[in-house]
Amino acid sequence: MANVWQTYGKRMASVWQFDTPPKIAKKVNTHEYQVKNMSITVAIDGPAASGKGTISKAVAQHFGFAHLDTGLLYRAVGLRVLNGVEPIEAAQTLTADDLTHSGLRTAPVAQAASKAAAIPEVRAALVDFQRAFAMRAGGAVLDGRDIGTVICVEAPVKLFVTASDEVRAKRRFLELSAKGEDVTLDGVLKDLRARDKRDSERATAPLVAADDAVVIDTSAMSIEEAVKVAVGVIEDRN
Repeated sequence: MANVWQTYGKRMASVWQFDTPPKIAKKVNTHEYQVKNMSITVAIDGPAASGKGTISKAVAQHFGFAHLDTGLLYRAVGLRVLNGVEPIEAAQTLTADDLTHSGLRTAPVAQAASKAAAIPEVRAALVDFQRAFAMRAGGAVLDGRDIGTVICVEAPVKLFVTASDEVRAKRRFLELSAKGEDVTLDGVLKDLRARDKRDSERATAPLVAADDAVVIDTSAMSIEEAVKVAVGVIEDRN
């Protein structure tokens, strides 16, 4: 993977973390796919640093769909918890402004988000917003950890994006290091595995691939390769 990181990782020292989705070889002609008349929901799940966020943004841009990173909802709750608000109250009183805070992408917030997400009342408070977003006209892409299994069970397209622990840890380490955070690769790997365990073993909405999801392992893929696979799956379902 070293060459992939060297080639694509300059903007944020991480292949899989971009504010703007990468361009792929050929942009879809919106008239060709009748995007204006489409109302399709794409559910994308997967563990941290698997590439699901980058793929989701690129797919949404490719087809002209709306995109929701549901992880931001939980990160916003996590940040409020770190600031002294009780988890359930933090979820029930979440505002749009909470989703724009500059500190949402830090490691402590990620851990707090994972812990808050294990609370059934927190997840329940955020479900309606996510489902309403998924039903919007023109198509929607949602990424998270329970989109295909809980939020959008009837979604016609479900993807489960994953990668090896070591590859995911390296991506997250490079991302956090680029932001000036004092982290080590071993520490990031340990945190990722702890979060995976917590997310996959929680009683409510555990992290698991839906039975009808297409699994995409990005361990040895470039962004363009992974996005191409995802776009192909969506095209095949239409």
